[in-house]
Amino acid sequence: MLEASNNNELPPIPGKRYFTIGEVSELCAVKPHVLRYWEQEFPQLKPAKRRGNRRYYQRQDVILIRQIRSLLYEQGFTIGGARQRMEGESGKEDSHYRQLIRQTIVELEEVLTTLRY
Repeated sequence: MLEASNNNELPPIPGKRYFTIGEVSELCAVKPHVLRYWEQEFPQLKPAKRRGNRRYYQRQDVILIRQIRSLLYEQGFTIGGARQRMEGESGKEDSHYRQLIRQTIVELEEVLTTLRY
């Protein structure tokens, strides 16, 4: 699960509907070739593909990638262990929604701070 401390290291997710692989790479601090590899390893990660096989990620994909990144890089899971952990959590829809709500709250607080000044 994405911890609040991890959120502070990564930039907030902009309010766009679709993100290119380059944008996701910057938002998640992971290189594009790693994202393509993770698509093969994690069945939950399925970005939309359009013209010329270009990948377009949605907000929930970015959050999922941040969660995978946290499991692998910060919590020390192997790819197999992270995959098992993700499959175990896939049945827990409310944890996904809680994560979305937390991210939205962080972004709204940033907007509020900006508007105050």
